[in-house]
Amino acid sequence: MNARKHDAGTASTGGRAHEVFIEGVGFWASRIPGWDAAREILTGRAQAPATPVPRPSPALLPPAERRRAPDTVALALEVAARACEASGRDPKLLPSVFASTHGDLAISDAICDTLAKTPSLTSPTKFHNSVHNAAAGYWTIGTGCLKPYTSVSGYYFTFGQGLLEAAVQALSEGTPVLYVAFDIEARGPVGTMQPSRGVFAGALVLAPEASHREVARLAWEVCEVDEPQQSIARAANAALVEGNAMANGLALFEALADGVERDITQTLAPHLSLVMRVTPAAETRALQSPRLQSVQ
Repeated sequence: MNARKHDAGTASTGGRAHEVFIEGVGFWASRIPGWDAAREILTGRAQAPATPVPRPSPALLPPAERRRAPDTVALALEVAARACEASGRDPKLLPSVFASTHGDLAISDAICDTLAKTPSLTSPTKFHNSVHNAAAGYWTIGTGCLKPYTSVSGYYFTFGQGLLEAAVQALSEGTPVLYVAFDIEARGPVGTMQPSRGVFAGALVLAPEASHREVARLAWEVCEVDEPQQSIARAANAALVEGNAMANGLALFEALADGVERDITQTLAPHLSLVMRVTPAAETRALQSPRLQSVQ
């Protein structure tokens, strides 16, 4: 796919080269426990909890596995399940894209510490959970899904690259695709090299065609830029996920919560951007609050 040259200050999706349709949303962050809470908190209708909330407990896993599952798996499975539930799609039938900047840095740090001190005690279970595609593996096993999945990491650009991958798959294969993005807190010496604070997880079901399931339309194109361009959430919302490696994905979820048309840019590389226009479905527009309309 060729990239169009994009100048700062011009209409974001002048070419409107491609469209996908968001059918379901899932979300979880340290102080934003779920998409229902996010829609209230991100629009200013409710206050975020003063302290981080406990991680979700994904019902998809058996009780024993649920207790042992690392944070990355618990978060990814929770938001993925909620997005599929909201869309009305059977998760067994959805190809998926899982994106994480670092994977499970807490487990990676624990393994490195064990290797440095008592290498013979390295845990096979921890190693199993440390691989980047662990969450995707748990998801396909838990749902019984035999459709392909893709595991993506793009460092600072992970959220946008994963979203682009999911959108391209939906259009090229002509089928809905589940997109899941997540990162957790970094710990120990590893955290000093690759910092990440709190937790952030978001999921979208993207479809290639409009339907009654549609929450919003996402018109997008890939553009060459002279300098990196990245949309950010409003300051009060950005503060709730500040420091997390996936925090730059919040602006898209904020736009979905607002229920008004908005242009969003995700950086894909130093001179490449994913430029999007988020347009809510008619039902979403009708439900937006008068206060939000006046603010916009």
